[in-house]
Amino acid sequence: MPTISVRGLDEAVVARLKRHAEQAGESVNSVVVRLLNEQTGHAVKQRSPRPHDDLDALAGTWSAREQKAFERSTAPFAEVDPELWK
Repeated sequence: MPTISVRGLDEAVVARLKRHAEQAGESVNSVVVRLLNEQTGHAVKQRSPRPHDDLDALAGTWSAREQKAFERSTAPFAEVDPELWK
């Protein structure tokens, strides 16, 4: 992939690019590439967002009874079998 350097940017423009990138949660490079693509009429296929494979949606949803049941069920995993560590 080609690389270009852009010289002569005003400090205010650089600051605005950085601020925009931070607000969008992107790198400055990806913001600049997107802006250049948009301004030159180059249609770029949007990547679909990366699917989450974590358990964030479950956080804070268990009742106290469910939490205790989970802790009882998983307690054996905390036990160390000395025979396995010889």
